[in-house]
Amino acid sequence: MRVLIATATAGGGHLAAAAALEEAWKTCCPKDTVQQVDILDFFPTLQRKIHSEGYVTLADHAPEVWGMVFKETDKPEVARRLTRIRRFFPSTSRSRFKRHIEAFKPDVVFCTHYLPLEALGLLRQEPGRHRRRKPEAGGVSEIPGHSGRPFVVSVVTDFEAHALWMDDCVDLYCVAAESTGARLLARGADPDSVVATGIPISSRFSQVVDTRAVRRALGIREDFSVVLALSGGFGMGPVVEVLAEIDKASTEFQVIAVAGRNDELRCKLAVQPYRHPVRVLGFANNVHELMAVADLVVSKPGGLTTSEALAMGKPLLIINPIPGQEAANSDFLLEQGAGSKVNRVEDLPFRIEQLLASKKLAEMSASAKRLGRPHAARKICEEVSKRLAKRKTRSE
Repeated sequence: MRVLIATATAGGGHLAAAAALEEAWKTCCPKDTVQQVDILDFFPTLQRKIHSEGYVTLADHAPEVWGMVFKETDKPEVARRLTRIRRFFPSTSRSRFKRHIEAFKPDVVFCTHYLPLEALGLLRQEPGRHRRRKPEAGGVSEIPGHSGRPFVVSVVTDFEAHALWMDDCVDLYCVAAESTGARLLARGADPDSVVATGIPISSRFSQVVDTRAVRRALGIREDFSVVLALSGGFGMGPVVEVLAEIDKASTEFQVIAVAGRNDELRCKLAVQPYRHPVRVLGFANNVHELMAVADLVVSKPGGLTTSEALAMGKPLLIINPIPGQEAANSDFLLEQGAGSKVNRVEDLPFRIEQLLASKKLAEMSASAKRLGRPHAARKICEEVSKRLAKRKTRSE
């Protein structure tokens, strides 16, 4: 089998989901050839910069504008019209990506961002390509693999399925939850093509963690609760203000703050005076360990962060969700009882004091554990393997 995982650098979640799928497929099928590509690598430099930095900049500095764009494009007819318009005009980047697919000849293409679907849809519209003659019959085969069109999987990385994730070229939609799938079905997706697998996350989030060893390694106290403040891989949001407000809480606890790849933010956080014990970290590849020792996670509700916290059974205190997909993720957590939300950073001290001193925190943890899908990546791979096997049997 030849497996292509196509993603895009537009927030860290899409990349993390792609890495989780690559890890899971290589574990399940170690003899297969797996390749991960960032579709933005096929774009001209300026266009790549706009796509990779545009969302982060817009979401961080003008979230209401991003919310408006999200809402206006989240209509199947609008999304289809936009796709038709883009496909009508020649595109060097799309052509380069198509040539890459033709050269690699994948059996299956996972998309952890919707951008690759545009080129894959055009590829499927071209009859006669990626076919071969069956020696025993002299006819033309449409089987998956080097000779047939690839099996396309749209892996939705939020609890809300935006219309742009839908395309006629998609064979299977893997979604975060049953409610996410219901949205696709309401918009006309084939029921057999939608499976609630969960959002793919690293297998590290299914491992048992020695919390005492982690506490010792981090130099944090055994007798204090831990509040984990996350800023995402890119260090977005008013993190300095958030930590300053958290520090005003009178309850005794300690804080682990993760600044992501934002070195300027990390340095700024590290020199602030705090009354609570605070450990400031940069980009962390052991978030599963940090979550394991945390009693409460304070974060924006990105799809991957949300899925990781649920897999670890950790409640989220949601701060400043971006209008659009993060607002939908927030709604899901609140409806399911796995999260709480503050609308203003100055509300943080009271809410943290309230949660750490109440039974609600344990109830939220139990709800999170119930919702968690730590093996989502493996389930997606197993589902795709099963469907490819059935398709191959039918074609023989």
